[in-house]
Amino acid sequence: MDAAERLTGATAGSPSALPVLSALPVLSALPVPPADRAVLDKFSSGPPSSVMDMFNAITHSQIYVLDQDEALDFYVGKLGLEVNADVDLGFMRWLTVSVPGHPERQILLERPGPPAMSEETAQQVRELVTKGATGGSLIFSTDDCRKTYDTLLGLGVEFTEEPTDRPYGIDCGLRDPFGNNIRFTQPKT
Repeated sequence: MDAAERLTGATAGSPSALPVLSALPVLSALPVPPADRAVLDKFSSGPPSSVMDMFNAITHSQIYVLDQDEALDFYVGKLGLEVNADVDLGFMRWLTVSVPGHPERQILLERPGPPAMSEETAQQVRELVTKGATGGSLIFSTDDCRKTYDTLLGLGVEFTEEPTDRPYGIDCGLRDPFGNNIRFTQPKT
């Protein structure tokens, strides 16, 4: 006799043999051991239906820069971003910039080093930054990619890719003075 036969009392060939699930009591009616009940109670409402139930915005992104004053010259002086915070915390300088009028989304321009990492690791990160190999990048949107390109080219910004038509719009690429990849896009309307 198999498990289904033991639960239903029917043999495999008999017409009263029903699927095992129809013979089982509703799972919520089963007694739950105390240790398991705590887990069930904690997660009884199930996972959130979306991340929006937990988070409501991305406020900061971070990129590594090798010199924060030079980063200010580039990001503020050439790209036209504005400084949101420039605070000496003692152990580090908290320096953030954002697109003018949009302080809700800031970019932390962080110098690799203590306390976030050892000096040895910081040196490795600095080498990766100069190669453009940190994996991070910034992507901005613009109303006129070609005009923005011409303006920045006139300010001495060096580009890795000229404005190019793409299925999603027009975009181009550049690197900051440290090696970070930056793109800006004119979305298709």
